[in-house]
Amino acid sequence: MLDLARRRSLLRARDVVGEGIPSMVLSRMVRSAKLERVSHGVYALPDRDITEHASLAEVCIRVPQAVVCLVSALRFHEIGSQQPFEVWIALPPNAPAPRIWTPGVRVTRMSGDALTEGVVEHDIDGVPVPVFSVAKTIADCFKFRSKVGIDVGIEALRDGWLQKAFTADDLWRCALVDRVSNVMHPYMESLIV
Repeated sequence: MLDLARRRSLLRARDVVGEGIPSMVLSRMVRSAKLERVSHGVYALPDRDITEHASLAEVCIRVPQAVVCLVSALRFHEIGSQQPFEVWIALPPNAPAPRIWTPGVRVTRMSGDALTEGVVEHDIDGVPVPVFSVAKTIADCFKFRSKVGIDVGIEALRDGWLQKAFTADDLWRCALVDRVSNVMHPYMESLIV
């Protein structure tokens, strides 16, 4: 059990059972302080290194179909100055909203290409975490400007362009996928020209 916990920073109860270890072993290890319960159904070694993005891994291990988006993706890519108080995730329209209280979760709904375009999987604390690319995140900020504010999108566009975090072609493709090319065009033109 401890070898498994060292290989994967975060463990789900179903992962342990899938390895052929009875789930009652988890309870015993928590009582003996060899493991700690991070959240419902998620366990970790008590002395593990906690990274800046540990909350993203905790949410994605509990909600496997989630994609980190908007303000959380901006923070992950170190674009802009926004500090999210919640983990922003995108889910398909028919997926149930997760019942997670800590860390806080903010759900947006996307479908089709808007949910699959620009998804890049990153390894955070041994957990595969899908995060939208910089270009897709910026296009999403303009698409969901009523939720995050147009200023967030403009700041991300400017900062990402200065950092050379995306190409104009990538950004334009993502703007077309999100159907915000008309909204973004004047802002893109002011930077690129």
